[in-house]
Parts: sequence; structure tokens; C-alpha cells
Amino acid sequence: MTFLRADGVSLEYPLFVRSSAGAQSRGADSANDRMVFHPNGRPKSVRALTNISLNFEAGDRVGLLGRNGSGKTTLLHVLAGLLPPDQGAVAYAGRLTSLININLGMQMQATGHRNITLRGLASGMSRDEIERLRPAIAEFSELGQFLDLPVETYSAGMRMRLVFAIATAQNPEILLLDEWLSTGDEGFRAKAAERMKSFADRAAIMVLASHSVPLMLSTCNKAVWLDHGAIRMQGEVGTVIEAYRADAMGSSS
Repeated sequence: MTFLRADGVSLEYPLFVRSSAGAQSRGADSANDRMVFHPNGRPKSVRALTNISLNFEAGDRVGLLGRNGSGKTTLLHVLAGLLPPDQGAVAYAGRLTSLININLGMQMQATGHRNITLRGLASGMSRDEIERLRPAIAEFSELGQFLDLPVETYSAGMRMRLVFAIATAQNPEILLLDEWLSTGDEGFRAKAAERMKSFADRAAIMVLASHSVPLMLSTCNKAVWLDHGAIRMQGEVGTVIEAYRADAMGSSS
């Protein structure tokens, strides 16, 4: 039985301050960043998620709604096991595939074929499964002999075709998506859209974070509306979207 559950999940991010010297010399990831503390010695933090409880089962196609900063991507990271919650727990049964940042882990000095192996292993595939899927990945990517060359020699479009082909090759049971994937020139984009739909349809459970209401209406049967890291509403997708739109119109008036 495939399921995905969150029970009372909360998460806080610590606050950091960046020294001006560190920012100028090292950019955004300065080694001089310092955690900010209250006068009593406790670290200051921002609450990203508050008491999130969800229960998804086979057949659920769930859209995550919310303004920028509402917690959609953070929730996907927690559901995927990439961020441990401060409180509560996440449980699931079935193969979990997260396409939150499909470029993460690409080895630029390695060949395309080597990256197929590495990315496949990182996603939980066995070596036998990777070799079984390799011809189909190579064919879909349309990279031919370029797969024998280091990825650093590829154009941005070629790298994206390879990453997309690898990411959508397996059969997910639980699929987590931060926006619907599309890539390439016009010809490849049509092929990618068809493959993406087939990929999502194969999943028993899909959770999609997106700003596209038409996309959610066409692909989801449920929706979760997040507001400042908390669930504002969840239920049937049309009902939740109607309430979300009404709130947005009220806020802008």
C-alpha cells in the first residue's frame, strides 16, 4: 500500500548575518556568516512550517498552493527527507522520487554516461536497473556520441536534456515536483511535455508545487493551500483554488 503522511511537522530556520567583508570577498555563501542570537543566548530563527499534517494515498494528485515564501518548497524538502523537521514526523511506503532540483549532483567533469550511472544510483536505482534504462535515456536525450564526452563540454540545453532524460526514466510510486518540468527547443519541448505527463501518470501519488492554477486544475484532484508555513485549507482541488483566488482578489482590492 502506497502512502505519504506528515504528522504535526514544524520547522524553523536559524537566522544568519553576513559580514560586509565576507560578502564582498566570498559572495552569498560567506564563511564569515554568523548565527544571530537573542540576549538570553538562544539562536534567533524563522518558523518555516507550523504543525503540518497530511495524509495522501494511491490515486492522490495534490497541488501545493501559496504565495512566494508560503512554505511550498520547504514542505517538499521535508517530505523528500532532505530537511529533517524540528517537530513531528514524515512516513511513507513506496519508492519516493523527488524532482525538486534536478540539476543537483551533476558531475561536470564526468561523461554523460557516467552521470547516468551516478544520478541513477543517487535516486535509488540498482546498477542492473540503470543498465536496463540506459539505452532509453540515451535515445530520449538525443545526445548520441556526446554521451562519451565530459558534461562540462555540453551547452546548457544539452545538459538539461540529459538531466531530464535521467530524472524521468524510472517508474516513481511517490512523485514530488517543484513546478512542472519542461526543457529544450520547441521540438524537444513537445516531446518532453508528453514524457512528463506519462511520467507523472505512472506515479501512485503526486505532489506538485506550482503557481499555475490551470496546471493544477488539469493534473490534480486535491490541493493544499499554505499560508506563512501553515495549512490554510486542504481538500478538493476546485474548492481550494476557488477559496485561494477569492482571498487573492480580496487582498488586492
